[in-house]
Amino acid sequence: MSKHPSLLEQFRSFYFQNNPKNVEEAIKYFAVFGGMGWNVDTSKPLEELIESKVLNNYTYIHSDVTKVTQSDKICHSVLTGLAMGDRRTHSAFKRARIGRQEGEDALEKLYNSDIIELEYSQESAPNERDSASQKVNFTAPFIRFWFSFISPFFKTIKVGDYKESKERFTNLEQGFSELIFQKLALEVIKKNLTDDPIVEIGSYWDKNTEIDILAKTKSGKIVAGICKYSNAKANKNELTKLKEQCKIAELTPDICVIVSKNGFSNELKNLKSAELKLFSLKNFKSLVEDLSESDLLQIEGKKY
Repeated sequence: MSKHPSLLEQFRSFYFQNNPKNVEEAIKYFAVFGGMGWNVDTSKPLEELIESKVLNNYTYIHSDVTKVTQSDKICHSVLTGLAMGDRRTHSAFKRARIGRQEGEDALEKLYNSDIIELEYSQESAPNERDSASQKVNFTAPFIRFWFSFISPFFKTIKVGDYKESKERFTNLEQGFSELIFQKLALEVIKKNLTDDPIVEIGSYWDKNTEIDILAKTKSGKIVAGICKYSNAKANKNELTKLKEQCKIAELTPDICVIVSKNGFSNELKNLKSAELKLFSLKNFKSLVEDLSESDLLQIEGKKY
């Protein structure tokens, strides 16, 4: 099985191909169309593009998707459960109303089809790395979008009624891009903490708490972080929340990181130090520096 391009490789390719006006727009449009190699006019409203490129081409895209999933209804149910939930496998099985064994069989098929990849909590012990502790990432953002907003409403979409799909996207659009923001934030931290390079990074979760970012540096320092994908500035409450999460997880970070889409309060800026790093959207620009033709991924398939 060939390795799927990383999320960062896909994002750089999307940015080079479509030249969005800024990183914020790039993340929003990439969360919907990423990984497909389509030309996307980011000057047009996202809802308009979804209708023209996806909803109006439902029959053709559905055919392409089912070639990969082999039209397996259980696989489709699991994918919808993963896309619409918290990405934990056991939660997706509950949403799909299937048993653990049936769900794990479907996951194996999907993993082998290169649609998904498994993610484990950072710092978890080897014997905890079972299906109950797994989360799932879609290897292409568009597939997550498809199973969140298109596939669940196939009955009405295929007869030309887009109302339910559009309403769901309108209600959940703000939060939908948050996962992409958080995943790219990991790359921002790796790229910017160069004095003591990151050697492990991901997210942490257990039955009691979740931490958006947990990393280790080459020297052994622990880095813990929180992401705020909101139109409001991050304030000191985010730092307090992060420290509470670490306390519950029995972790003592050497460096705290706050990543905010819309900047920081003056109070939080004044706390910035070697032990508190602040990253905003302007830092994400470092992910798309020095783009060239070599960053453009050659993706097979129809260019809707």
